[in-house]
Amino acid sequence: MMGDDWREFRARLVAREHAEELAETRTKTSVQGSSSSPPKEEKFSKIISGAISSIFSKGGKDDEKKDMFNGEVGGANKFSKLDIPNSCEDPFLSVEECHILYDKPADVNIDKHRWAHPLGHLEPGCVLIANEKLGGVFHQTVVLIIDHSEKTGSTGMIINRPFPGNLLKTASDEDNCNIDLSLKIAFGKAPVSYGGPVMQDQFSTLHGYGEVEGSKKVFPGVYVGGSSQLMLEVRRNTMKPTEVLFVKGHAAWVPGQLSREIEKGVWYVAAASADFILRYAGAPVSEDDNPSDLWADILTCMGGKYEIVAKTHSGKGDQRMSP
Repeated sequence: MMGDDWREFRARLVAREHAEELAETRTKTSVQGSSSSPPKEEKFSKIISGAISSIFSKGGKDDEKKDMFNGEVGGANKFSKLDIPNSCEDPFLSVEECHILYDKPADVNIDKHRWAHPLGHLEPGCVLIANEKLGGVFHQTVVLIIDHSEKTGSTGMIINRPFPGNLLKTASDEDNCNIDLSLKIAFGKAPVSYGGPVMQDQFSTLHGYGEVEGSKKVFPGVYVGGSSQLMLEVRRNTMKPTEVLFVKGHAAWVPGQLSREIEKGVWYVAAASADFILRYAGAPVSEDDNPSDLWADILTCMGGKYEIVAKTHSGKGDQRMSP
């Protein structure tokens, strides 16, 4: 019951812009530089990383940035290339520079299963990717933003901290949670994730089944809530219990707080595919995925400087000790 994700169209536009900017950079490099000495690998990597960058302003003083990282947050490209001729019809271009006329950005396609790109703004459905320096319960987390308003603040849920046990075990350990016996029986095998430091005795649901009674669409293909109706679907065998992620607790920010954290570099803001978001809610996993490290997987898919961060700091994986 997956709907068309309008964000995929935006992702293709971003990828095309990336390709066009890279082509323009290559053209300028060819004209200005010596054609016999190609750019060094280091210089080329800088071109790639700078093609699409998130628009975050730097924080204030060093001690303020240190406090922010150590304090509580959240409530706690390929090109098509024609053969280069031996001679060039344009009298103002050398033979070596002829590719300027022939190199054009190819039609850009994205992998619908795994795509991600930086965002310069907050929106429901975007993800916050913890800066590699952020410690505490948010260390290397991916937070799905559910609601965001400059007037009322922001709420979200961590989606990459799976508990070792299923819902039956996890909910049975809670005395005052909102999971009754019928839900425990129907979704006993459902996965559970730590969602954040706010209201940790309350569970919410993340799924891709569709809009059902009591649910809310975050964006096409990703929904939260509607556990009572989903329970009926499980009983009808129209969905599997493992296709719903139960999230324990959530994250919250007062008006202006999250924007300040982003300005100080605490979070990278990104848009990501529905399959990334639903990694622990039954989404398919391919051989290209890093199935146990969603934080590093999304950063890698974003490319450039983000991929470097992932390669430098990955390795701990998603499953951690319970906060």
